Amino acid sequence: MKRRDLIKALGAVALSGSIGARGVHAQPATPTSKSPESDVPKGSLPKVVAGIAFVDSKIATEATKLAQEASPPFLFNHAARTFLFGALTGKASGLKVDHELLYIACILHDIGLTEQFVGDLPFEIQGAQAASRFLEGHGLAKDKSAVVWDGIAMHASAIGEFKQPEIALVGAGAGADVVGPDFSVIKKADVNEVVRAFPRLKFKDEFVKTCASVVRQHPRGASRGFMRDIGERYVPDFHPPNICDAITQAPFDE
Repeated sequence: MKRRDLIKALGAVALSGSIGARGVHAQPATPTSKSPESDVPKGSLPKVVAGIAFVDSKIATEATKLAQEASPPFLFNHAARTFLFGALTGKASGLKVDHELLYIACILHDIGLTEQFVGDLPFEIQGAQAASRFLEGHGLAKDKSAVVWDGIAMHASAIGEFKQPEIALVGAGAGADVVGPDFSVIKKADVNEVVRAFPRLKFKDEFVKTCASVVRQHPRGASRGFMRDIGERYVPDFHPPNICDAITQAPFDE
């Protein structure tokens, strides 16, 4: 399978509004662990999940610590699953990926939704800026830091799909976790193992509530693309896909 087809199959653009084809056709339900929040990994992470090794470099470990401290458990687990699903996608396509950069971008991709880093800019930009400051403080080379910035800033945009693997796979991993994976790309057994390792913790409800709270507090950062605004005002019967429908119909119990 070609790289672009693989990335697209996992819904790299799902979060940007192009969710109609996949979001409304839910895959068979995937069993969901009901583990309590006390079972959420703290500090050190599993070494390997679904054949994917977690990155344990010093800077990756510090990024994990930052994400855990800033994020509620459901959001941190989503970030970890995003890395695993993104890495599984890259593995399935035989892509050459810098897993350290992919991991850092994935584990920090939603920190712009947290109380510590939320602000008036879109949450993706808030998160990318926070990650950039963190990486600068830890001495990561600017060219590598730029990859992480792009991966976070573009993870909910169709633009990221056309960038290098470390960037595109952040969106692919997030899309797989939010609206559901393509089981022709990621094995269902691997999906189940990922969810067992990092329980969803009522992710659907908690994620939507968190995003709604951010929009209420910082409406300017929630502005959409101008084409959608024009469509809603001037195009009769314009009904673009809505991410809320895709989240509800994702092949997970929670």
